[in-house]
Formats: sequence, C-alpha cells, structure tokens
Amino acid sequence: MNYRAIAAIYKFEMSRAFRTKAQSIASPVISTTLYFIVFGSAIGTRIESIDGVSYGAYIVPGLIMLTVLTQSVSNASFGIYFPKFSGTIYEILSAPISFVEIVCGYVGAAATKSVIIGLIILITANYFVPLQIKHPILMLLFLCLTAVSFSLLGFIIGLWADGFEKLQLIPLLVITPLAFLGGSFYSINMLPPFWQAVSLANPVVYLISGFRWSFYESSDIGLGISFAMIVAFLMLGFVIIAYIFRTGYQLKE
Repeated sequence: MNYRAIAAIYKFEMSRAFRTKAQSIASPVISTTLYFIVFGSAIGTRIESIDGVSYGAYIVPGLIMLTVLTQSVSNASFGIYFPKFSGTIYEILSAPISFVEIVCGYVGAAATKSVIIGLIILITANYFVPLQIKHPILMLLFLCLTAVSFSLLGFIIGLWADGFEKLQLIPLLVITPLAFLGGSFYSINMLPPFWQAVSLANPVVYLISGFRWSFYESSDIGLGISFAMIVAFLMLGFVIIAYIFRTGYQLKE
C-alpha cells in the first residue's frame, strides 16, 4: 500500500476544502441551523413527542444524516470529476498507484469533510434542543460508515458524469428526496401500513434509523439490520468502483 500517495491526494483535497470554508463548511451548517429553527423551535412546539423524545430532539439525527449524505456525495463527486474535467486524471492513472489508493485518498477526504460538518451540526444542535447520546461510539461509527458509503457513491457519480449537469442530477433528483422521505423528520411508524412497506424500499431509512438508535435507543428498524445494510452499501460501492477502474469506463475515453 502506497501510503504516501494516499496522503498526497488526501491533503490536496482537504486543503481545497479549507480554502473555501464558506462554501464547504459554513454553508451546510447554516442551512441545517435554519431547519432547527423552523422545525425544532417553531413547528416542534406544536407536535407531540415521538417515542418519548421531543420533536426538536428527535429530528436532530435525521438532519445530521441529511447533511452528511448530501455533502458526502457532493464532495466526492466533485473531487474526482474536476481532475477528469481538467485532464489531470491521466497523471493520476499513469502514476504507480492502484485504484484502491486513489479511492482511499479521494473518498477518505470527502468522508472526513462530511464527518466534520456532521459534528459541527451536532454541537450547534445543543444550542436549540436538549440532546442525549446514549451510545456515542456507535453514533460515530454510523456517522463514519455513512459518510464513507455515500462518498463512494459520489465517487461513482463523478466518474460517470461527463458534464456539470450530470454531476448534480442524481444528488438533486435521487439523494435529497430519499433523505427527506427516509424518516429525517418523522417516524415511518406514523405512516399507514402501505406506506410503511414502501418506505422499507428506501435505503436511507436504515441509515437514519440506526443513527437515531445510537442517540435515543429508539428506531424504526432493528439495529442489526441497519448495520448490515450500511455495510452492504459500502461493499457494493467499492465493487462498482473496482469494475469501473478495471474496464476503464469513462476514464479512458
């Protein structure tokens, strides 16, 4: 394993994020804070508690997941797409490093940025609602696994996209709707039976459910199922990326 190559890619991507703090960090934190104000403070006072947790506190894990999902996809997709756009991707492909090292560098940086944003939002949430994290280690594990899984998805999107329009297509039309309909603002047990069954086809439900359990030991899906699903997403993403590098799809054209 060429750790020096991984570190070089990782440091470059992280330095790009810190050069644009307002866009990379401040913007998603401010947007999520507005959700806390509107849903937690304004609307939350009119909604009864869910599973014994106040509504303002109940939506915190969902809002963190919503931001982490979108930021992971966005960071990773842009990180690998820009070298394709500028042509510098060929320098990376010709270097004596494997695709595993390339993925570790880009995906690691994208996931790190997303985790940092998620933790900042978590700290910010304490100023709006009373929070209780019963399993902090498990919370960090779910947060990191989710960030890595969706950074892999973003990496795939960045390799697939041949224009800036496609780069935004899946995050806007697929990821964001799935996150909003995945129980970010409600429990799927509140839905009619038919829509509960439909919601189980949404992969984001399992991620948010497991993450919320680490806070309140309350979730819509069993913890074991949630953990198994997120590991499956991670493995699937890595397999697809391995196939892309092996075949040269959208890389050697």
